[in-house]
Amino acid sequence: MSGAQVQVQTAAAGFHAGLAAPGQQRAAAGGEAGIRRLWWRRLSLSAFALAGLTVIVVWAGAAELLRAGRLESVLASGWAQLAAPGLIALVVAAGMAERIWPAEPRSVLARGHVQDACYLALHAIVVIPLMTLLSVGAAALLSDHAGWIELHRTQTWPAWLLVPVTIVAMDGANWLAHYADHRLGWLWRFHALHHSQEELSVLTSFRAHPLMHTTGFVLATIPVVALMPGRAIAPVLITVYVCIGTLQHANVRWTFGPVGRVIVSPAYHRLHHAREDQGINLGVVLTIWDVLVGRARFPSRADAAGRTGLAGRPVPVEQDAALPLGPLLLAGQLIEPFQAQR
Repeated sequence: MSGAQVQVQTAAAGFHAGLAAPGQQRAAAGGEAGIRRLWWRRLSLSAFALAGLTVIVVWAGAAELLRAGRLESVLASGWAQLAAPGLIALVVAAGMAERIWPAEPRSVLARGHVQDACYLALHAIVVIPLMTLLSVGAAALLSDHAGWIELHRTQTWPAWLLVPVTIVAMDGANWLAHYADHRLGWLWRFHALHHSQEELSVLTSFRAHPLMHTTGFVLATIPVVALMPGRAIAPVLITVYVCIGTLQHANVRWTFGPVGRVIVSPAYHRLHHAREDQGINLGVVLTIWDVLVGRARFPSRADAAGRTGLAGRPVPVEQDAALPLGPLLLAGQLIEPFQAQR
């Protein structure tokens, strides 16, 4: 083709483009307006609703503590319970046990471990204060607007009876919240992050979206307010409860023997993280709720360690070598529930 022919064709194309430009411009403008009108469709409104509920409960807790002049002391107490030396020692000991008796051998610096360490930092900085304020806020809102649930007759019960009953009831509320996390899609979007870990370890206990704690703490506060109005559970018992809930994610085959029929063991909880069926073994600390509803599957030490994580990787995971480790990936994982599902 000659240079003259190219010039003629180019000029003709420009002429026709010029004729079509006004219509195309109007279409483009209409498209941009449509995008502006439909931007909200790219967001998960239910996720923002949960975030709004969290803000309300946390605000109520902070306001209550500020009125009483106890904000700093209560936050410090929450830190002492949820980051107690005993818990830290447990995490270190479990980490050592994972090196000696691993259910699945893997490197200390496996990508899953490194990413979970980032969640441990987030837990220490953000989640512990959030948990404390959620507990106080839920208690304040229940006392102000649902005082009828307070069973004052329980105040005559001896502590050796009242405290265990309250803890068992609290664990039942946590089981119900966990069940809801798996049954309700808008809650599962937040809980899926916890289940996305393909290299389970004791640090996976801290791999959770901060907003995942809202429903659990609100529901668990109900039996405490109902059975122990004006009283508190001893901090050491809360720490023990948290320790048991942390140990269950350890990468070991421990079944706890006969005790594992009542207390959730690492082997029992690992079955809950299996890719095949995550609707079983929902117990948080006690197995009794799973047994009552027929969702308990007790393991054997001879069982092979099954794969954990989510099939299809609906959540960005660090095992995808194309994704960077650290805070940037953490931010993407935390933002994911707020995006509408495609």
